[in-house]
Amino acid sequence: MDANDSPSDDRSEVDAEEHDLDAPARDRTSDISGDVDIDDVLEDEDEDDNQGLFDDLLSGEPIFENKEVLRPSYTPHELPHRNEQINQMATILVSALRGDTPSNILIYGKTGTGKTASAKFVSKELESTSQKYDVPCEVEYINCEVTDTQYRVLAQLANKFIEKNRDVIDGRLDDLAALRSSVTEGDRTLADTRFDSLDAIDERIDTLEADREDMESVPMTGWPTDRVYSSFFEAVDYHERVVVIMLDEIDKLVEKSGDDTLYNLSRMNSELDNSRISIMGISNDLKFTDFLDPRVKSSLGEEEIVFPPYDANQLRDILQHRADVAFENGALTEDVIPLCAAFAAQEHGDARRALDLLRTAGELAERGQANTVEERHVRQAQDKIELDRVIEVVRTLPTQSKIVLFAIILLEKNGVHNINTGEVYNIYKRLCEEIDADVLTQRRVTDLISELDMLGIVNAVVVSKGRYGRTKEISLSVPVEETEAVLLSDSRLGDIENAQPFVQARFDN
Repeated sequence: MDANDSPSDDRSEVDAEEHDLDAPARDRTSDISGDVDIDDVLEDEDEDDNQGLFDDLLSGEPIFENKEVLRPSYTPHELPHRNEQINQMATILVSALRGDTPSNILIYGKTGTGKTASAKFVSKELESTSQKYDVPCEVEYINCEVTDTQYRVLAQLANKFIEKNRDVIDGRLDDLAALRSSVTEGDRTLADTRFDSLDAIDERIDTLEADREDMESVPMTGWPTDRVYSSFFEAVDYHERVVVIMLDEIDKLVEKSGDDTLYNLSRMNSELDNSRISIMGISNDLKFTDFLDPRVKSSLGEEEIVFPPYDANQLRDILQHRADVAFENGALTEDVIPLCAAFAAQEHGDARRALDLLRTAGELAERGQANTVEERHVRQAQDKIELDRVIEVVRTLPTQSKIVLFAIILLEKNGVHNINTGEVYNIYKRLCEEIDADVLTQRRVTDLISELDMLGIVNAVVVSKGRYGRTKEISLSVPVEETEAVLLSDSRLGDIENAQPFVQARFDN
């Protein structure tokens, strides 16, 4: 102990501490004024956190009742003006309900003609009818634009059937366990079953459990293709059933990985013992079968169904049918649906485009807090969709086409009108030198300009110059600023923004 510290000092400190401990604990809520309820304070704080960002947006009357029916993924309960094609598919596929193998079907038609929606509608009906009559019939859908290689197609199919087989085994195991339990407890005999003893039931249970254990899911990469095919073959043939494989955008699969997948699938029935397979291919390209092996072509195209484009009146019926479900009563003015139908009819009768247009018009009206969708909203939606389409097309152009397009933009921005191919090529060469890109020949650049013309990005018209020959006069068909911004967002074009190639003035300008 320090000489300066006395025992009495220590004692006084202890007494002080004991005094504090004996005193009642201070109610901290007493610091708040007695007139204020603490719950009210907390509520006020919560209200202060809400800045009301969405309150104004929610204040208006809703326009949509069910927006999902306007999306391409929605399969309607009724498809106007497609009864003929639906009945064709049904008469071909009905043999599956009799346990026979249906003919393979190829469905053709341009985008938005109802091919996929009709095929899904028929498939849904087929599966529900098969359950009604207790016939093993299944439909598997694959989008070949996403699943575009033989490995992925086979792996996806194998895994779907492996999962279904596991469910079947689980159901059988449950039934066998219930049977064994009821026999053991004396509630039932084996007289009306195919088993002659409990050992036979146990043996069957062991077999099913071993089957389930052997069913290994296929990884999306890493296996040899023949092993993936074997897994799919064993999975689909595990028990008796008729399978319809629907390959949407089938031309994308052939374009990416050839016709090996189609050859293997179309020849499987000769090797299967329990199941049967039918293929339904859907394509926007009427000529894709020209690239198929003759044997594949003959077996795949046993039946062909063509979906013609819709006309304006048919599109109006389709839009009205969907709008009755999608929008609140009175949300559309009378001229909205006819205008959407007219715009879509101009583009080869694309129902998908018409539905997108109607949905976008509704969204624009909703964002503007309008009570109804009007003609002006449809026109705004048309401009927005067209701009989005242009941006997507430009974004996915090859690098060389982007450089050619940027050359045309530079010429227009420098006041050059009626641009000719030679002027584009001169600017194109200098841009290639600036970003260290390969320079194509003028003939190839002319071909790229023609491709841009076909895509609707530029307008190229061949004009005669008399004794000087003929040339193409080129002008942009898309907004300059938006198109330029998309081009400059491509990292592959490097420092093209800083390139300032010399643009020579012309007397006719």
